[in-house]
Amino acid sequence: MTRPPETGPRTQQGVALIMVLLAMALVVMLASGMTQQQNIRVFKAGHYLAQQQGQSIALGAEAFARQILIKDFEDDKENGQMIDSLDEFWAMRAAILPLDDNGVAEVQIDDLGGRINLNDLVTVNGQVDPMTKERVARLLMALGITEISVDALVDWIDPDDQTVSAYGAEDGQYLMAEPGFRAANQPFVSVSELRLIEGMTEEVYVALRPHVSTLPVSGLGINVNTATAEVLMSLNEELTAAQAESIIEKRAQERFENLQAFINLPEFRSAGPREAGLLLQTRFFEVVSRITYDNRVVNMVSTVFRDQDGSVRTVHRDTGQKNRITKEPYTISEG
Repeated sequence: MTRPPETGPRTQQGVALIMVLLAMALVVMLASGMTQQQNIRVFKAGHYLAQQQGQSIALGAEAFARQILIKDFEDDKENGQMIDSLDEFWAMRAAILPLDDNGVAEVQIDDLGGRINLNDLVTVNGQVDPMTKERVARLLMALGITEISVDALVDWIDPDDQTVSAYGAEDGQYLMAEPGFRAANQPFVSVSELRLIEGMTEEVYVALRPHVSTLPVSGLGINVNTATAEVLMSLNEELTAAQAESIIEKRAQERFENLQAFINLPEFRSAGPREAGLLLQTRFFEVVSRITYDNRVVNMVSTVFRDQDGSVRTVHRDTGQKNRITKEPYTISEG
């Protein structure tokens, strides 16, 4: 005959002990999970705070650059020469601003006036500007770029959906991409849009970017005191690379203080470029900031506009560009 199991006090104590152990295990698991979640939240909060502080410092660096451009304008006005050139303080170096908390702010001002504004390709009336089209075509030739056509750039901007020529590109080509998209049919908002142009490669984009801009104001012209050798070549079909470099060497010794001196240069042979679309002053600049703070890096590239009265305002900010600080550093002390 089978003996029934014991159900006395000792057995009940064993069951109670097991329940207590199970409860403790559950509590430990919950506590561990809560601690892990709490650690994640603390990390996220710290990261967010550091990013916000870095961005605030970048805005301060941008304000610092705006003050430099205002001071440059005031100095030019006092000297009676409203000229912007690459031998000026703002253009020569990247400022290094040490921070109190073992960080550093780097800020660099880049001239945009010496580049060809791609938005000048099409006028506000939707018509192709022949002078700008010729200049862009010659720029592509000077850079040895054959993968893209100036007509593809025009088609990206113009308001219709008809290709300018067999070398153009409209929705029909772009919708076949994966994923498909349409031509903008409006002015460029950013130079990075060039990556979407039919035939564009990263190599071509990197080669073209330093010589073009996408300014929201058209018809400003090209600053001959800050233009690259390739942009100078775009001004005259007869100008060779060697002659363009010769002009830059002369400019480094003494900037052009009037357009006639530039147009009459012997490097232009029979006839210099037309004065139309050329100038000696810059309106748009890029302020490149890189903030290293609390072991984190924040990048910001701001496009700023300086009007005819010397006021400077920001028109665009981009936090997605890296490795844009290229000039020789100059540390600015508190004193």
